[in-house]
Amino acid sequence: MPDAATLAALEKAVDANWDKQVAWLQDLVRFPSLRGKEGPCQDWIARAFAQRGWSVDRYTLDQVAMDHLPGFSPVMDTDYAQAVQVVATVRAPEQKGRSLILQGHVDVVPEGPADMWTHPPYDPVIKDGWMNGRGAHDMKQGVSAMVFAMDALRSAGLAPAADVYVQTVTEEECTGNGALSTLARGYRADACLIPEPTANTITRSHVGVMWFRLRVRGVPVHVAHAQTGTNAILAAYGLIQAVQKLTAEINQRARAHPWFKDIADPVKFNPGVIRGGDWGSSTPAWCEVDCRIGLLPGTPLEQARQEVLDAVAGAARGDSFMANNPPEVIWNGFQADGYTLDPGSEAEQVLAGAHQAVFGTKMQARLGTGVNDTRFYGLYYGITGLCYGPAGEGAHAFDERAHLPSLKRTTLAIAAFIADWCGTRPA
Repeated sequence: MPDAATLAALEKAVDANWDKQVAWLQDLVRFPSLRGKEGPCQDWIARAFAQRGWSVDRYTLDQVAMDHLPGFSPVMDTDYAQAVQVVATVRAPEQKGRSLILQGHVDVVPEGPADMWTHPPYDPVIKDGWMNGRGAHDMKQGVSAMVFAMDALRSAGLAPAADVYVQTVTEEECTGNGALSTLARGYRADACLIPEPTANTITRSHVGVMWFRLRVRGVPVHVAHAQTGTNAILAAYGLIQAVQKLTAEINQRARAHPWFKDIADPVKFNPGVIRGGDWGSSTPAWCEVDCRIGLLPGTPLEQARQEVLDAVAGAARGDSFMANNPPEVIWNGFQADGYTLDPGSEAEQVLAGAHQAVFGTKMQARLGTGVNDTRFYGLYYGITGLCYGPAGEGAHAFDERAHLPSLKRTTLAIAAFIADWCGTRPA
């Protein structure tokens, strides 16, 4: 836990920088940093880091060899030459403390019909302590918290007594390859903090996620003679129902899982995108469905994939056309293991102390039915991965918004954590 004088100095600094932080976050939210379009946002961040005197490494994912590494997810339909990553290095002349990675993602999911938002999705309107906007909650407010936590130390006349790497990545919403690229590029530290919006809880465990594409063929005929052809879209629905049944079976098994046994249906299945057919009066000759399914921590990806393949194959065998024309399952996107942060790590204890000092309460743990980037650090590189951040609402939904009072206190908690974990020296 940081000493009282340091905490008071950091709190004063967060207060002094608060208006700048809110304006910075508004500028960040104005970037429609959708997949493949994150470059302008990342270039803006790179300049902001350079202006702070930090050493900046800006690169694209096509420059990093990582498809041989654990945790890599296969990619289709995107150009990695446009996927910009940013790592800023803040060096300490002498390593007197423990080093740290601060990492956040700037990619956002599509906003959907803009007319279904109360305010435009990239117009960060502030009202009653909330900031509207796609990505404001998930997780650009967390990015602002880690950046302005570092600023608070400087404003308080302090600097970390160990190296700190401030990273903004992409691909968190679809593969995680942005986080993996930083590790492939050689960045290491004694701990990693990712300020995803957890409402100031620590993520104890999260499920894994797999993306796959169902590809179904059919025979087109005029609808007047539909019985003589096959309808690929209707056939795809049969496959979806088979995976729904599998999901129910997995959730039944989850009742014995050490972490998720008390969570109702922790494994989620979602057919998220469907495409098919060429003409309204022809039976569709093709259909593709992009899907997402979870897996419990401890389940090998190979096993989870085989269960999906078996479910799809079983459904196909019951269809007269698909039995002789099997559908394809294409693994495209997340192939992400679940991850559990073992209780009691030194980094978690330091973070808990910082949280206690700022919020006056014990830091609580949460279980995630979605995925985050901590798995790369904890599972594959032996780096304690902490997921802890501010509160908000509407991740991936209409009217997504960040809760500014929580963001302010979280910024102070992260600053206190940096001071305690890394130690401090005069700026």
